[in-house]
Amino acid sequence: MGTVGAGVAKLLLDHGDRTARHAGRTLWLQHVVVRDVLKKRDVDLPEGVLTDDLKRLLNDSEVSSVAMLVGGVEPARTIALKILEAGKDLVTANKALLAEHGPELFDLARELGRSIAFEAAVAGGIPIITNLAQCLNANKIISISGILNGTTNFILSRMDRNLGDYDSCLAQAQKLGFAEADPTMDVDGSDAAQKLAILAHLAFGAQVHWADIPRRGIENLNADDFRYARQVGHRIKLIALAELTETGLQLEVAPMLVKIGTPLAEVQDNFNAIRVTGDAVGSVFYHGQGAGQMPTASAVVADMIDTAVGRTKITFQTLKLWSDTAPTIQLAYRGDSRSRYYFRLNITDQSNILAPITKIMGKFGISIASVFQHDDDRLETNIVPLVIMTHETSEQNANAAFEEINQLDFVHPTTERLKVLNSADG
Repeated sequence: MGTVGAGVAKLLLDHGDRTARHAGRTLWLQHVVVRDVLKKRDVDLPEGVLTDDLKRLLNDSEVSSVAMLVGGVEPARTIALKILEAGKDLVTANKALLAEHGPELFDLARELGRSIAFEAAVAGGIPIITNLAQCLNANKIISISGILNGTTNFILSRMDRNLGDYDSCLAQAQKLGFAEADPTMDVDGSDAAQKLAILAHLAFGAQVHWADIPRRGIENLNADDFRYARQVGHRIKLIALAELTETGLQLEVAPMLVKIGTPLAEVQDNFNAIRVTGDAVGSVFYHGQGAGQMPTASAVVADMIDTAVGRTKITFQTLKLWSDTAPTIQLAYRGDSRSRYYFRLNITDQSNILAPITKIMGKFGISIASVFQHDDDRLETNIVPLVIMTHETSEQNANAAFEEINQLDFVHPTTERLKVLNSADG
């Protein structure tokens, strides 16, 4: 009964006519189970609904579905298992739980003839789960690229607009309630990786643990790189990318340069957005509130309505998500992925420095698209930033060239290498 739970209760209590119209019956709020019944709530509940006794809910034969809005892995996993074992259908917004224990929960639900709905687990109020599982299922999905974390997008938006440093923009996000006191899971890319694992499973059948998805966070981004990126027509965004290639499925979460004017580049502050490309439909774009009380509650109640109608049960049994019998897809070697790259080097301001750099890049078959030297941004008396934009190359070659360039005696710490998102994915 936290922020989202209060929003769910408000929708059920204040808009029963609306939910009844869509569900064909009234969704009656029977129990609200909390740890502390004395805690002040952001909603007025009917007398007798609030309890700290989970068994009261589990033993109530009139309850057919439960929205479990506990965060984290435990006790959420234990509660979810008990709900299913009690013969109730489950609605959840907990992406960490699904990313960690999806197979266990889904196998149990199928065995018991129950269903699990989880629209709110990814991108809050954006209906991406339903679209991937139902609306786009006539397609072979080619790629998914998205901004799946509102905290990081808020911080990066402020760094881009104000050219502020990471620490000050994080502090601003925390002050405004867009970042947790401990933002680690958001800023290191873990939250986006958990959501990407769910989307990749829905779209491609990929059964990959979220921790195995290559990821890099935003904590070490340099404020100057936002200005340099803008000078070459791009913004920096934390992108979750799943792309079907000739060698398999590429998965990654990392800050990338996104071309200004493309939809993902224009997603600001705490908003989320997802671009999906299918072989039949082409590219479709979803944009909206990725978190917050009412957007997330909207997705939860929509799942409850679908469960009441019976749509969830049909879809759940048909899709066989997180099942050993579902077809799997080969994950590609990350080094084979191809894109353009942004290199920012700090170099000694002297003559004849480009020749050894271009020689190394030529050694790895990398073609240079542009070079910019920023004399006005001298780090010390004789050290200046040098920005190189490459043409498309493999990640393996980009990494190898970047590491070798950093060994040159005129290149100084700290340097930066960022992938440039293909405009077709942005």
